[in-house]
Amino acid sequence: MDGIHDLGGMHGFGHIDRDDPPLEAWEAAVIAIQGATRRAGLINIDEFRHGIERMEPGHYLTSPYFEHWLDGIARILAEKNLVDPDELESRIAFFDEHPEATAREAMTAAPAPPRELPRVHLGTSRAPTVAAKFAEGDAIRTRLTHVPGHTRLPRYARGKRGRIHLVHGVHVYPDTNAHLQGEDPTWVYSVRFDPVELWPDDYEDRTVVYLDAFEPYLVAERSGLSGA
Repeated sequence: MDGIHDLGGMHGFGHIDRDDPPLEAWEAAVIAIQGATRRAGLINIDEFRHGIERMEPGHYLTSPYFEHWLDGIARILAEKNLVDPDELESRIAFFDEHPEATAREAMTAAPAPPRELPRVHLGTSRAPTVAAKFAEGDAIRTRLTHVPGHTRLPRYARGKRGRIHLVHGVHVYPDTNAHLQGEDPTWVYSVRFDPVELWPDDYEDRTVVYLDAFEPYLVAERSGLSGA
């Protein structure tokens, strides 16, 4: 999805801090919530990512990483009528006034009885049913498209020439899975790009970029490419 979340190749965001600080308690809780919703089959991984993509842009840029997770999870659960938005806002207000309260103290009704959860396939790898279109060393070009829904092809790599580096196998296709339109398993490749192809006016010498790309993102580059 084209939006502010697709930050790859953008300028003006300052230094990237590569040292991860210890998790705060609320961040650990968000990780647990995300894991629980996936194991319960409530939200698949691509839905989860697409939920984050629909954050209000200003909120996305001014909030921490795990707040992105929480915002996306809450949005999807509300859309599926699994969470009442009004009740959620009420509980947020309660904790604003009582930050030391427990979750049980914020509840206004008895907990729902436990329910039997479906068996969920958490991995994305699938058995191939058709042969791969590309092989290691093939010259390709990524499609130049503007996607209204979810995609894993970033804007900076669209319409660019590269070469297949590795064939990863068959995996669930995010562009359909995020919208509950089926898994549509497809081949995934590691594609090697020269940086001058991606950023012709601003690139570092003696570097290369590798991008994992799903087969529908790629077309054969008939003219070929020089170099490895």
